[in-house]
Amino acid sequence: MAMMVRITIAQRNELLVLAAAECDEVCGLLLGEGDGVTRLLPCRNVAADPAVRFEIDPAALIAAHRTARGGGARIIGHYHSHPSGVARPSPRDAADAAPDGSIWLIVAGAAVTAWRAVANGAVHGRFDPLRLDVSGCAASGDSPQGHNAIPPR
Repeated sequence: MAMMVRITIAQRNELLVLAAAECDEVCGLLLGEGDGVTRLLPCRNVAADPAVRFEIDPAALIAAHRTARGGGARIIGHYHSHPSGVARPSPRDAADAAPDGSIWLIVAGAAVTAWRAVANGAVHGRFDPLRLDVSGCAASGDSPQGHNAIPPR
């Protein structure tokens, strides 16, 4: 599996805006192919306590799978925010994650980090860090510098 995930500056900025707009955790699906995200699909967080946990609305998840089966973009992972935390998987994230190789993007403050859910991962036994390759320009002065690093352990 690839050790990086590709997103655009516009997608990174969209994640930051979505996360900053809510006090609770925001979440959504990552659509794309291989290690490249082609679209972010924001979803309703239906967790019982959305301030500290996320659960993607099952109806949105089913609809996205149906679209993929019909030839649309497939789900390669999901994103969520840590409004009062750091952009690193929490022990709760690890407990909730299936070791299915999916990509997890985590947003906290001005940081976006990338992870792969695997068996025996380096973080909490469930996640391996991925390099976040941010490319393109969304506006003048936008730069991907500082957003490509593998998150610290």
